[in-house]
Amino acid sequence: MNTSLKKILLGEQGLVVIFVLAFAIVAVFVPNFLTERNMLGLLQSVVTIGIVACTMMLCLASRDFDLSVGSTVAFSGMIAVMASNATGSILLGLIAALICGSLVGLINGVVIARFRINALITTLATMQIVRGFALISSDGRAVGINDPNFYQLALSKFLGVPTPIWVMLVLFIAFGFILNRTVFGKNILAMGGNPEASRLAGVNVVSMRIWIFALQGLVCAIAGILLASRITSGQPNAATGLELSVISACVLGGVSLAGGRAAMTGVIVGVLIMGIAENVMNLLNIQAFYQYVVRGLILLLAVLLDNLRSGAAGRKG
Repeated sequence: MNTSLKKILLGEQGLVVIFVLAFAIVAVFVPNFLTERNMLGLLQSVVTIGIVACTMMLCLASRDFDLSVGSTVAFSGMIAVMASNATGSILLGLIAALICGSLVGLINGVVIARFRINALITTLATMQIVRGFALISSDGRAVGINDPNFYQLALSKFLGVPTPIWVMLVLFIAFGFILNRTVFGKNILAMGGNPEASRLAGVNVVSMRIWIFALQGLVCAIAGILLASRITSGQPNAATGLELSVISACVLGGVSLAGGRAAMTGVIVGVLIMGIAENVMNLLNIQAFYQYVVRGLILLLAVLLDNLRSGAAGRKG
């Protein structure tokens, strides 16, 4: 019985089973949880975490991580709004934001991979630097959007579902395919499992790490654009603490902090668990202060599960 319970808790399918049970319990006991409006609101609320988790999954699977994602999201949103206002073109604003986000990721990748600076220190530094740029460029204030069409990025719908949710779903599918069906994805898992063996097998580890961080920056820019559209302004303080929520969702979903193990389905479940926890607290009118405690507990639970999974995998090996 004890062994069976461990398998349920630690296996990928087990996580889905636990999620389904938790979802059913919440649906029964929390009023208005299963309404269409709340379900769409729940999915909208996890768009930023879900989008950024797609590339954080790759980052963690390759034995790296990125603490600068929240700052990059805010900075990219600011650039999108300010460039759109300055040029009168939403398209140019979006392109500028995507370039800037990718550039932040590229710098992270080059410093970490080429100069071999620890990922924690590098991304902690760029987290502060990029957030500083966002505050400096706006003088610490929110920047309003001149062209109302910018709002349509978040307000538009397809088949009754808001566009940002479709963007998140497309990215889930795309990065799930990249991880499982491409040489790039398989090399990422191999790198995370044993970087030296991967290098000896012919994998260009330096180039791979740079690409992963560049992709991380690009995806953060997409999230930043959609967030700016949803909150109807460029906010230099937006997405504060996002990095911890994203890492929690990934690790909760089975991505190993030690690298070499990741699954898109698990990450999706992790993202939804984070969203449901916050959604339920809002529906039950629990004060926002307690949400910090819950997020912290979820992060601790995620790390505990990661240790248990790693221990189980080690015993199997």
